[in-house]
Amino acid sequence: MTMNNDTDLKAGNRPLGRRRFVQAVTAAGGLVAARRSFAATRTPILTGTRFDLEIAAAQIDIAGRQATATLVNSMLPAPILRWREGDTVTLAVTNRLDKPTSIHWHGIRSPSSMDGVPGLSFPGIAPGETFIYRIPVLQSGTYWYHSHSGYQEQTGLYGAIVIDPAAGDAQAFDRDYVVLLSDWSDRPAEEIVNNLKFQSDYYNYGQRTTGTFVQDVAKTGLGATVSNRLDWGKMRMNPTDILDVGGAAYTYLINGQPPGANWTALFKPNERVRLRFINGSSMSVFDVRIPGLTMSVVQSDGNDVEPVEVDEFRIGTAETYDVIVQPKTGSAYTIFAQSEDRSGFARGTLATEAGLVAPIPAMDPRPIRTMADMGMGSGDMGSGGMASMKTNDGPMPGMQKPGAAMPGMNMDGGDMAGMNMDGGDMAGMNMDKPAGGKNSDPDPSAGRKLEKNVEVDNVAMAPRNDLRQPGAGLGGPGRRALTYADLRALKPGDDPRPPSREITLHLTGNMNRFIWGFDGKKFSEAGPIELKRNERVRFILINDSMMEHPIHLHGLWSELENGQGEFRPYKHTLLVRPGERLSYLVTADTPGRWAYHCHLLYHMEMGMFREVRVA
Repeated sequence: MTMNNDTDLKAGNRPLGRRRFVQAVTAAGGLVAARRSFAATRTPILTGTRFDLEIAAAQIDIAGRQATATLVNSMLPAPILRWREGDTVTLAVTNRLDKPTSIHWHGIRSPSSMDGVPGLSFPGIAPGETFIYRIPVLQSGTYWYHSHSGYQEQTGLYGAIVIDPAAGDAQAFDRDYVVLLSDWSDRPAEEIVNNLKFQSDYYNYGQRTTGTFVQDVAKTGLGATVSNRLDWGKMRMNPTDILDVGGAAYTYLINGQPPGANWTALFKPNERVRLRFINGSSMSVFDVRIPGLTMSVVQSDGNDVEPVEVDEFRIGTAETYDVIVQPKTGSAYTIFAQSEDRSGFARGTLATEAGLVAPIPAMDPRPIRTMADMGMGSGDMGSGGMASMKTNDGPMPGMQKPGAAMPGMNMDGGDMAGMNMDGGDMAGMNMDKPAGGKNSDPDPSAGRKLEKNVEVDNVAMAPRNDLRQPGAGLGGPGRRALTYADLRALKPGDDPRPPSREITLHLTGNMNRFIWGFDGKKFSEAGPIELKRNERVRFILINDSMMEHPIHLHGLWSELENGQGEFRPYKHTLLVRPGERLSYLVTADTPGRWAYHCHLLYHMEMGMFREVRVA
């Protein structure tokens, strides 16, 4: 193992000393309130094939208050691990805590016994013990690692993995940086969860008021505004509930640095700079942009995609996106990652020299959930409309025959005006093959009717299927936002077979009780999902809740069906929006017991977790 104390993975900039302080910033388009000199902490890079990692607790101060963190080699975030495709790496992980721990290698195709999930793949690492992970490196790209024990991930046990491809990178670049986004709280995770169970919108400081009522009346009229308020009241939900936990509890970090610390990456004009964005947060979704620069997205979840030029992108918890930027002029640019609920932001700088800053943009308006986000059809309607069109994962009324009209959809030239038919397939459905064909053996649970109960407070009656939409709050004036439909793999997938069956799962919860699960069941109430070795399966996810859920399947690739045919992007985590239905293909090519869960840490801990068993 060798160590390079520099977060520029390629250019070899000089390391800067370690120093932490909290510095006030203004988000109203201004500069740092006081331009004090700052030497940003640099995350060590460990290289080679043998790695020694030690997990221990320490008192640290990130946001102005001492708190207990869980650190790897005394670092937050943990050291960057740099591997090479084709090698076999050995990682000796020693536990210096007074409780068991673990490390999961997120997105890494390893044997099940090396996956690092206590209770499934191994018993965990007891206090004082060392566990040896041995992993053949069969892939390349940007990944990360984190604890899968309790709330240790929230307290700092996470770090980046960069794997160099054996055949060289698909895109040329001059400099290479990891940009690891995370959320930090001085409060214990157990306290935050207890507050959410007591009051699900405990951390929602952006609720609607009399003032917003008056504004809505001016926009949509008194009747529509009152009807909308009544609809949300009947559901006992709040349309401003975007994230369970926001800036009231969290400080948002880039590479362990709060906004005032101004983590900085250096460049020279006309250089191609690769930024490896990783969302290593526990409960946060970020919208990322660099004002003044176009980003070329070249990789998603470690897999190369055809470059897509965008101004901003949404990165769900546990996802990764690699982008290349090429500043032609200018001395500094702000890397701006605002939380989806607009309650705070992480901020860094691209600069030609250390100490420079750029304006920090004002945060965008807070998104507002609509009835469509609840799976009730398009728009913020009251009773009736598409809300009356119940489905049970099957076709909606009027869709049984090609060309048949859907009531209330206003057919235009034979196509559904709202669905945009393209070549006979619903472009909005983004399915490479229609579900239920002769090669499809539907899962017996797919036709069931999901009922509201103590663990299910909403059932989407008309889930949306359009991956071309960027998501609520994205695509501001003059900005192009990345969508899942934009992602096209550089090469066809490895398995051309159609799926032999489908497995449909509903993402469910009860906001008021803060209970989460699949199909209205917590992990303790559900058995494993059984897959046969080398079986080809289509998973269909329907989000019945009002929250995004980043769904992560361990050990196997998820090939997102996004309209790109055989060039489906391979992903390890899929952000499923409220009221959305999406599908992906899985080849069960690695035997073992695999975790399958929402990567919002508190959702997973409160029940949104299943086992997938391949035998």
